[in-house]
Amino acid sequence: MIRTAMLSLALTCVAGAASAQTAASVHAGTLGVGAEIKLALSPAFVVRGGIDRLRHDFDQTYSGVDYGAELDFDTVGGFIDLHPFRDAWFISGGAYLGARELRLEAEPVTPVEIGGAMFTPGQVGKLTGAATLPEVTPFVGLGFDNTFTGRWRVGVRALIGVAVGDSPDVTLNAQGGSLSNSAAFRQRLDAEAERIKEEADFSLYPVAQIGLSYRF
Repeated sequence: MIRTAMLSLALTCVAGAASAQTAASVHAGTLGVGAEIKLALSPAFVVRGGIDRLRHDFDQTYSGVDYGAELDFDTVGGFIDLHPFRDAWFISGGAYLGARELRLEAEPVTPVEIGGAMFTPGQVGKLTGAATLPEVTPFVGLGFDNTFTGRWRVGVRALIGVAVGDSPDVTLNAQGGSLSNSAAFRQRLDAEAERIKEEADFSLYPVAQIGLSYRF
């Protein structure tokens, strides 16, 4: 039944693409800056695909350790927008795919707790880590887009929603410290990585975007 439904949807898209209105758009939001191509297969049915890129540096504390953090997202996405009233308001569903990572770096100057035990800066050295998010993340949202309903070729789109994924895979390493090569300290680092995994919860990532479109 699922395969039949997917086949029917694909055939509908192919059949409608020949007569579809098309538009290109640019946007900015919580996933960075991006661009999309949109096809209006009917007044109620729009499909779109695009790319997003995000680079963002900030400071973050996990388990009492102060890290320099960097978000690094490179994603592509495919979506279906349903306009139930055949106007600018829509309901959206789809998925983001691609590499998404939070990189961490810290060099403590005071004693810190790692994996439930205290260590001096000389023992720890430099900490580096990464939280890698799932490559496929479903998305649902609501929005306003008058690209195909307005009088002008230029349209406005605003979107809010949430990308739903699993917890990230977290790794943590140390170098330059007196315990960097210790097997026992390695166990502490692994335990600390699990603690970071619990705190760095990206299972519900908010998506908010605003952008402009041009209808061809």
